[in-house]
Formats: sequence, structure tokens, C-alpha cells
Amino acid sequence: MPRQQYTPEQHSVRLLKVGERVRHVLSEIFARQQVHDETLSAHSVSVTEVRMTPDLRTATVYVKPLLGVDEEDVLTALRHNTAYLQKEVAKRLGLKFAAKLKFRADESFDEADRIDKLLSDPRVKRDLGEQGGD
Repeated sequence: MPRQQYTPEQHSVRLLKVGERVRHVLSEIFARQQVHDETLSAHSVSVTEVRMTPDLRTATVYVKPLLGVDEEDVLTALRHNTAYLQKEVAKRLGLKFAAKLKFRADESFDEADRIDKLLSDPRVKRDLGEQGGD
């Protein structure tokens, strides 16, 4: 049976859909505290994004503990429990292959805070005010 060919647009949509399904499964596992780990049980972990590789074999999972507390400890615990989480994701999604999960800290919130601080700088406000008057 020949392999189904996808257009670039379909391929992109498929990656987004699978990534979103993986994100939902992981979020559900964390919300129900189904990982038997003291660190993960003590923290509320948010899965903010999942990016899949084109072959769907690897998923980069961006996570953020509530309030950003003990981020390194949470990442270490997630990496320690990767095998269990991969097995659960594959089982719940019915995927042919268990995607390898790579956990990363989500830095987008820190970047947004940095931009907010820059925009609230008096010098930037002054420059923006001058532009608005033109």
C-alpha cells in the first residue's frame, strides 16, 4: 500500500492537531495527578505548547509550573518520568509509534514580562507619545 502524500498545508495542520492532542493528554495526566512522583504531585504543571517533528516521532513539550516555582525540580521530575508519560500518550491517542517526549521550560511568559517592562520605561513612553502626535 503506497504511503499517503500530504501537501505542506495538510502536513502542518496534522502536526498541529497531533501536538494539541498530546498537550491535552499530558494536561489531563497532570491535572489528575496520575504520575506518582512527589515533586509533580506537589506542583501544578501547565503544558503550554507541544511541537511535533514532521515524522511525529518527537514532541517538544513546553511546561510551566504554577507561579514558576521550582521550575528546575519539576523539569527534572518530568524527565525522570518520561517513559511512563510516553507510554500513556501513545496508549491514549492510539498512535502507531510512541512519540519521544522532550520537556522544556516555557520562556514565553518571561519574555512577555521583559517586553512589558521595556514598554513601561519612561523613555519608551515618551518616544511613543511623540509618535502618536504626528
